[in-house]
Amino acid sequence: MLYKFFNWFTKVTAYPVQYFCFRTKVTYEDKSVQSRRIKGPAIIVSNHTSVYDYAVLLFVFYTRTVRVQMAEVLFKRKMLGPYLRMMGGIYVDRLSHDMTPIYKSQQILDKGGVVGIYPESRLPDKGEPSPLEFKTGAAMLALMTGVKVIPVYTDGHYFKSAPAHVIIGKPIDPTEYGDGKAAVNDLNQALRNKIIDLERLMKQ
Repeated sequence: MLYKFFNWFTKVTAYPVQYFCFRTKVTYEDKSVQSRRIKGPAIIVSNHTSVYDYAVLLFVFYTRTVRVQMAEVLFKRKMLGPYLRMMGGIYVDRLSHDMTPIYKSQQILDKGGVVGIYPESRLPDKGEPSPLEFKTGAAMLALMTGVKVIPVYTDGHYFKSAPAHVIIGKPIDPTEYGDGKAAVNDLNQALRNKIIDLERLMKQ
């Protein structure tokens, strides 16, 4: 599959550049439970601070090909759009109620892949509380598939003197939340709360 080739090519050729741009420091809630290595299918859920979050995510989980759900506006850019498609990006039209991104993500997970989602759906505006309220897509996908969710928090300190800091949380098991609309809402809130907890843990 071409997207796997482009992922590895990007990781190999861009590693020195991203190292000097981000100098990412990775810590863990519990490394014995979840490290940077991911076994089997997984959904990665992260807060959203910058368009560079995607690049950081690729290199944090270097050994896996992460297929990330991305906003339609990115695919409309001349150079960026074709590149994101080659990288296996999952097109999401935020103005529609199209379930195609969910079903495509489900197919990827069914084949043992890894899907990345930014449930805030957009970057916070200046002065808005962060993280924003989560959209329910990630929770719905997790409940549909029963696949573990790996929460990740990033401080977004890119291109600065201090390194970017990323913390990887312990996986969340969606099967503990039952099913139905209430389960989606409960899991969705649990995911957001976990991201907030990771931020607090990072700052301790």
